[in-house]
Amino acid sequence: MSDVSTAPTPAAQATPQTATPAVLVKGVTKRFGETEVLQGIDLAVPAGATTCLIGPSGSGKSTLLRCIAFLEEATTGTIAIHGDPLGFAEAPNGQRTRLSPQNIREVRSRIGMVFQQFNLWPHMTALGNVCEALVTVRRMKRSDAEARGMAQLRRVGLENRAKHYPSELSGGQQQRVAIARALALDPEILLFDEPTASLDPELTGEVLNVMRDLAASGMTLLVVTHEIGFAASVGQRIAFLDHGRLLLNGSPREVFGEPRHPRLAQFLETYLDRGAAALL
Repeated sequence: MSDVSTAPTPAAQATPQTATPAVLVKGVTKRFGETEVLQGIDLAVPAGATTCLIGPSGSGKSTLLRCIAFLEEATTGTIAIHGDPLGFAEAPNGQRTRLSPQNIREVRSRIGMVFQQFNLWPHMTALGNVCEALVTVRRMKRSDAEARGMAQLRRVGLENRAKHYPSELSGGQQQRVAIARALALDPEILLFDEPTASLDPELTGEVLNVMRDLAASGMTLLVVTHEIGFAASVGQRIAFLDHGRLLLNGSPREVFGEPRHPRLAQFLETYLDRGAAALL
């Protein structure tokens, strides 16, 4: 399949494909015991664009995302963030060398992640959840942290819920707080691991709208999702994984256009009720 993009968006125009990728994955495998979950993944995530990882459950999407966030260590291969190796550097002879903890922390700090589960502190308000890492990890003054936290809650449409506790928020609002918490740390890249999987359709829409706004702002997003309509309309790059292999990687027009890869066509049939019907 060709790797040529369709007409670029303004964000894509500002970040040509020849630029250093925001994330570069080379030859990544991941094994859990005898099970190989990822099999030689090569993927370049362009800066300033939205890349969507799609595929059936168990295809390795979330594992790949966790390797990029260094929450899991790849068994083989390397990952670079804006050209800087994460976790391991590859020597000319192909051997990997583990980098220092300080280096790993520095590169990881450029990455934010939003999970399927909200993981909010139940005893803290929305603002407290957003500010906690700024105070305890970044050592910001509480007043400065709260000012930044309020700015991010405003960005996700929850300024008026800042003093509410998670139990007083809907699932969609809790996930938006989680997004604000990730944004408050000012990441260069934001990873989403099926952020709407536990939400009903109405709440899913409000979270996807926030993600659309982030995409339109030119932020680098890497999104694992089963929301095919969102991937097709917002994603500038689509990567399709199946059984731990990257089968397709290209623009939405290339990946979803006719004729389709047989495995992708079978996958889309499964998700017709989740927005894929618009692609047929």
